[in-house]
Amino acid sequence: MANKGTICEVNNVQYIDIRMAMVRGLRTLEEIKADTNVCGECPGCKENLDWILSSVCGCKNVSLEEVIAAVKNGADTVAKVGEATRAGTDCERCTKLIENIIAIGR
Repeated sequence: MANKGTICEVNNVQYIDIRMAMVRGLRTLEEIKADTNVCGECPGCKENLDWILSSVCGCKNVSLEEVIAAVKNGADTVAKVGEATRAGTDCERCTKLIENIIAIGR
């Protein structure tokens, strides 16, 4: 599981900054780099970025791919995504990201 504090040690980019960029619809490493200024090369970036970008719900270990598949299969609310994947059913910190995935379908 990813570090929840500073991810990019070079530019002092926090986990929450990356998640908020994802909530705004950014999904690729290039988009995240441009928006948050993560370097992508320091130990924190190398250790954590792939996991952060591919994950939606850390509590239930649900991937972005699983949530997108649920949405494509008709899950059009956070509750329905939760039923299909269990994402958002524990602490609910990922609900904004799930809402964004539903809204843009990716």
